Amino acid sequence: MHPKIKIANSLKLMTASATIALAAGAARADFDRPGFNFYGVTGAIDTPTALDQPDGEIAVTIGHFGNITRGTLSFQGLPRVQGAFRYSKYSGLNLLGEPEYEDYFDRSFDISVTLLRERQYLPALKVGLQDLAGTGVSSGEYVVATKTFGDRLAVSAGLGWGRLGSEDPIGETGTRDDIDAGLGGEFNIDQWFRGDVAPFGSVIFKATDRLTLLAEYGSDAYTIETGNDRPLSSRIMDRSSSFNFGASYRVNEAVDIGAYYLYGSEFGVKLTFAGNPTRPPVVGSVGPAPAPVAPRPSRASSPDQWSEDWASVPRVQSALLTALTSEARETGLTVEAFEILGPNAVEVRFRNPTYNASAQAVGRMARALTRTMPSSVETFRIVPSVDGIPASAVTVRRSDVEALVLSPDASARLLAVAGIGDARGPNPDATLSSDLFPRFDWSVGPFVRRVFFDPQSPLRFGVGLGARASYEPRPGIVFSGSVSQVLLGNLDDTDQRASSALQPVRTNFARYNEEADLALDRLTAAYYFKPAREVYGRVTAGYLERMFGGISTEILWKPVESRLGLGAELNYVAQRDFDQRFGFQDYDVATGHVSAYYELTDELDVQLDVGRYLAGDVGATLSVTREFRNGWRVGVFATQTDVSSEDFGEGSFDKGITLEVPVAWFTGRPSTSKVSTTIRPITRDGGARLNVDGRLYEKVRDYHEDGLEDQWGRVWR
Repeated sequence: MHPKIKIANSLKLMTASATIALAAGAARADFDRPGFNFYGVTGAIDTPTALDQPDGEIAVTIGHFGNITRGTLSFQGLPRVQGAFRYSKYSGLNLLGEPEYEDYFDRSFDISVTLLRERQYLPALKVGLQDLAGTGVSSGEYVVATKTFGDRLAVSAGLGWGRLGSEDPIGETGTRDDIDAGLGGEFNIDQWFRGDVAPFGSVIFKATDRLTLLAEYGSDAYTIETGNDRPLSSRIMDRSSSFNFGASYRVNEAVDIGAYYLYGSEFGVKLTFAGNPTRPPVVGSVGPAPAPVAPRPSRASSPDQWSEDWASVPRVQSALLTALTSEARETGLTVEAFEILGPNAVEVRFRNPTYNASAQAVGRMARALTRTMPSSVETFRIVPSVDGIPASAVTVRRSDVEALVLSPDASARLLAVAGIGDARGPNPDATLSSDLFPRFDWSVGPFVRRVFFDPQSPLRFGVGLGARASYEPRPGIVFSGSVSQVLLGNLDDTDQRASSALQPVRTNFARYNEEADLALDRLTAAYYFKPAREVYGRVTAGYLERMFGGISTEILWKPVESRLGLGAELNYVAQRDFDQRFGFQDYDVATGHVSAYYELTDELDVQLDVGRYLAGDVGATLSVTREFRNGWRVGVFATQTDVSSEDFGEGSFDKGITLEVPVAWFTGRPSTSKVSTTIRPITRDGGARLNVDGRLYEKVRDYHEDGLEDQWGRVWR
């Protein structure tokens, strides 16, 4: 049959599938959380569908069949956009031709966009790119349509290119180069939607609320895995049919398991763990209730309590500080300094070691002030402080707090009359808390150190014991350090050595893991300050991270009410000895960046850093982060410098995923602790930046206008 006729027939098949839906209604709730395929993206068994996950859905899918194991992290980053990072192991497949690589490990990124949502008479339509910036081993593109029938049945049909167009193609759209499993990491835009095109389709039937039956016609020939004219010893699976069948079972809200028969010869299993920032394990907060607001007596009934003479009493500022410190401690806050601005106004600077919602901390401090201040004090200026930096000033009238605490829509009404603005620098007239300064903190506890996607292993880890300590003689001056001892793990079980055209600033991580016994992770002195209105500063010196030590300076301009922030960082550092004690190697470098931070929406942030990196290369890093109101943050970043793809090595350029989850989301209890990680497909030397603690933007952003307003619903809690 002529290719054009084949394409026409395939399009007719897709159109017919949509036309059958004329008698069906819109998508039902049963498909609001569809399953994931073996590639770890929304789909049937091995093919994609046009169904969408709930906004914010994060899933880890692990699947195995035919000597192929895939692990995928997927994220529904926007209501119509899903992204995924995949790590695959092809056991027994040596594409590189090197004896030390008996198995082939591949990393790949996917993205899909829903162009049309399902309507009463029309299917949903999605376009996707698979392995868009990898080696090309898994690369493919697709367009797929899905229509649901009632609340039990979903039918999909689509066209695929690349891998998804390799079985019984019906035509072609241009030419496509052969796969070259080389450096990978580049966007092969000129290959997208080129070459052979083949149809695929699937049927998903929800037999019960937990059990789903699936059947599909796949268009992936698995040419490489079935031999591809190589010796039979390179074959890692058989393929005798294009039809796949299987069943999946939803164990609970977080876990799906599945078993499948694929391509007429292989049995497969799949396990998916799914979660969503909007579905916490613990619903609601289980922390202590706030202290009640203490209303003042009326001026007419108690005129003496409204007297302003108290403001001239000697040492009254210290006495009120003591009372406020005690009250604040009961609610989980720490008073840093207190100042009487007159008989009608006071200012308190405080630290929040307890609440992940910044507005909740402000609200608790406002309650404490109503319980401790003389009746004549009408204005509360509440200043959150982070490492001695006054982040912002929230001004509220006491009468508003008293009047609104029990009113309907109290949070919105208080926000309407509150003022959020820039905070002053340190004032010598303020009284510092003697309970806080000088301040010494220490902790000892276990830790887990992870190395992802070593070319010879997907995960290396070490478990050990670490100790931290800090000393703060006064606000803004912090001496801190940490040591660690790995007790068990496989961090040093590798023969991988740095092989780079650049100075090995990161690729020698294996030697740092091997040669460090009791390691000095950090030992620094830091000074945080506010030199001018809307400007913040930092100077840090010492052993800044595991691999580098020196001096780091930073300045940040960030108006409290603005979505835009601008910063500059300048560092001069030397590479530390592999034993991570006090010595240095011969390499030193001046590195630094200018940065722009912008909040595109209430949930989407973008950051651009331009400058010089640790290996001396010059370029820029673009980061895009989705932030949820409860503190979840999921982001992606990419760095391009003046280093060529060949000199950079495998991966071609630095890129990765960031994930940050507040501990309070897991426990339901107030906590400022967070669990965070950065996932890179591979660690190379190009685009490597210094890992210094205390960067300013992250310290102050939650207490600026947008950060406070996002959390303002918790101000009364």
